[in-house]
Amino acid sequence: MISLVIVVAVTVGSLAGTLAARWSPRLGLDLAGGLSVIYKPAHKVSQSDLNQTVSILTNRVNGLGVSGASVGTQGGDIIVQVPGVKNGRTLLRTIGETAQLYFRPALCGAPAYAGPTAKGAKPASAPLPTCAPASALTRTNIGVTSTGSGGTSTYTSRLGSIAPDAALASYPSTAPTKDAKTKTVLLPVVDKGAGQYARYLLGPAPLTGHAIARAQAQQTQLGKWVVSYTLTSKGTPQWESLAQKYFHQIVAIELDGKIYSAPLIQPSQSAFSSFNGKGEISGNLSETQAKTLAIAMQYGSLPVRLIRQTSETVSPTLGHSALLAGLGAGLAGLVLVLIYAIVYYRLLGVVVFSGLALTGALLWAIISALGHTSIAPSFSLAGVTGVIVSIGITVDSYIVYFERLKDETRSGRTVRTSVDRGFHSAWRTVLAADTVSLGAAVVLFFVAIGTVKGFAFFLGLSTLMDIFMTYFFTRPLVIVLGRNDRLTRAGRMGISSGLAVRTEPEAA
Repeated sequence: MISLVIVVAVTVGSLAGTLAARWSPRLGLDLAGGLSVIYKPAHKVSQSDLNQTVSILTNRVNGLGVSGASVGTQGGDIIVQVPGVKNGRTLLRTIGETAQLYFRPALCGAPAYAGPTAKGAKPASAPLPTCAPASALTRTNIGVTSTGSGGTSTYTSRLGSIAPDAALASYPSTAPTKDAKTKTVLLPVVDKGAGQYARYLLGPAPLTGHAIARAQAQQTQLGKWVVSYTLTSKGTPQWESLAQKYFHQIVAIELDGKIYSAPLIQPSQSAFSSFNGKGEISGNLSETQAKTLAIAMQYGSLPVRLIRQTSETVSPTLGHSALLAGLGAGLAGLVLVLIYAIVYYRLLGVVVFSGLALTGALLWAIISALGHTSIAPSFSLAGVTGVIVSIGITVDSYIVYFERLKDETRSGRTVRTSVDRGFHSAWRTVLAADTVSLGAAVVLFFVAIGTVKGFAFFLGLSTLMDIFMTYFFTRPLVIVLGRNDRLTRAGRMGISSGLAVRTEPEAA
């Protein structure tokens, strides 16, 4: 009796809390619509590199605050699906930055690409020219002068008066596919706040994004946005060496052929000091720029370069229609099952109805809560199918128990003495059947790919719910009803009538 009250209280409380918080299941791409992108590695890679790429892309998408996204592999391709996204172009631009993150010394600024002026002329090609002495971003030309010390120090420089090298205007930006670590490259800034110039000529990269352990965008006490980062144990000495070599010069942070930031190294200090494994990128950064830079720094180091094959915005209209059709069929089947249970088992049919109602309410609360975590896949049509299939498994558990009750009462026992004994016999069968179903769901979840994982997950979750509800709700409820003589003998709707047994008391 106690477990019955606890189950009802937990279910009602969970559902009430979910509704009060306005939580709902996190819908998949087919139901909510959104963005679907397919990437292909630029060259043959190992499965471990592919798995690492999936993990990094997953972190990158989650770092954008987007819920319900899924990143997986299909053959040798990587598929990214982000349901419910409204600004697909911005998201695509962010998750599409799939190359390695590089830290490169800035050699000089460059104007935007102007193209050839003569008709029919071809763009200037490699090798890229060296910087003009007046445009070179050397320590001497920048001329940083620091005043004060510590957090109150300030500085001045001649950086604002250094003009970009006009000769680079005729050279196109280096293509992302040619953005090699050991090459000198000409790259554009990702937006106006990323640097002083439209483009920069950058030297070879002595450091990659593997040196970054964590990066986070945050506001200072003055309300300015900065990016704080922590280096790995291996990356700390590498960064120290790079920063000391280019002290009071610019080191650009670039990803996939675009420059996200071009900061001066310790401009407010008169002498180089150790970063101690931590650092901060400041400047005139907006909130969006700071967060984008932090994501690029933390999740930008992929072991393989990816090429975007296709990208499409998926409409939820078709999925919504399929959902309505599926739910309609499921509800129709459920109503028929309930009518059959009530007609055939009489009062025990009410147990089926109440059990399914509580199971559905608790499942809604659990699935809605899981939608705010990264544990469960999004609730797609496959997930809906898994839940509908589980209804049959749940109803089977009731039928096994009720038919075992029939066997007990037909052997001469009363309903009162049969409910507990019958459950122990039925429980082994129910547990065995549910274990097989749960095992199949687990194997399918780890072996399958794509939406089949959603089917397996929600089928397994529903099966676990059936085991829980059978033992802690169905068993005590039937025992309570079976020990009530008035309900047992209640005419055509009584339990005895449903089990087709006589209502006389058992002979002494």
